[in-house]
Amino acid sequence: MSKVNKRKHVMNEALWDDYELPKENQSIVKVLKSRGNNLHEITTPSGEEYLVSMPTKFRKNIWVKRGDYILVEPITEGDKVKAEIVKIMNKDSIKYYKENNVWPKEFDDDKKENTEVNDDDLFTNTNRAHVRAYQSDSDSSDTSECSESD
Repeated sequence: MSKVNKRKHVMNEALWDDYELPKENQSIVKVLKSRGNNLHEITTPSGEEYLVSMPTKFRKNIWVKRGDYILVEPITEGDKVKAEIVKIMNKDSIKYYKENNVWPKEFDDDKKENTEVNDDDLFTNTNRAHVRAYQSDSDSSDTSECSESD
């Protein structure tokens, strides 16, 4: 099978939502960070953290980023790597799991906390020198302007 055909089949399998509920030995986890070598550090709803591996069929075809939810199945081979990724969750599958009361309640709280955006959390571009003068509340007659040097 050519690389293009393989990628097409893997993407269709990953994106096609079969709406199958997780089996008894599978669990829903959240990705904390990538550790390289197709390993990802995850956290369970109970707060346990460990490594999971990405199967070879997903490698170089699908990427998992921090904050994504995945379905994993435990493996017995390793000490550090305790599970393997079965499915990468998308919005539709998360909605379906919530409707069927399979979604962990601990992960519902994460979404609510992450929706609040603070100005301190935003990225500041330090490549250009911006001079900002803010108008003070006490002196309303002065007008301040923002100037930008190119």
